[in-house]
Amino acid sequence: MTERKPKNIFVQGPIASSFIGDSVQKHNTKTEIGGHSIFLGQVRADAIDDKKVSAIEYTAYEEMALEKMHLIREEMFAKYPLTCMHVYHSLGKVAAGEICLFVFTSSGHRKAAIEACNETVERLKAELPIWGKELFADETYQWKEPSKSP
Repeated sequence: MTERKPKNIFVQGPIASSFIGDSVQKHNTKTEIGGHSIFLGQVRADAIDDKKVSAIEYTAYEEMALEKMHLIREEMFAKYPLTCMHVYHSLGKVAAGEICLFVFTSSGHRKAAIEACNETVERLKAELPIWGKELFADETYQWKEPSKSP
């Protein structure tokens, strides 16, 4: 296993669909890849106590999150025969309907790409110090509770 350098996963604001498309397009010369798996996390307009979420403002303990993400990344490359892995998470305000998380894994075969993508999403949601403040249309807010769904 080759030692990979820690990568910055954070982007300011929403993740643009053009960025996602360009990321996929850049892999068309990597002909050893047979499968990609992509997870896109989108901000939901949840209704909470008769208020509608209009956006989420993300903050993070960036240094710790990047160190932890690097460890997760190394573990995924050790566990699965991945060719590539890219992870991007928004910081700052992301409106309902916009993309806040982009996880993209590639492998010679689809099964490894899919399993690694799913495991990476679950681990970063559980282990990275990233917080979301749900902003309501009436300009009030509450801190987002950790997701209970699998």
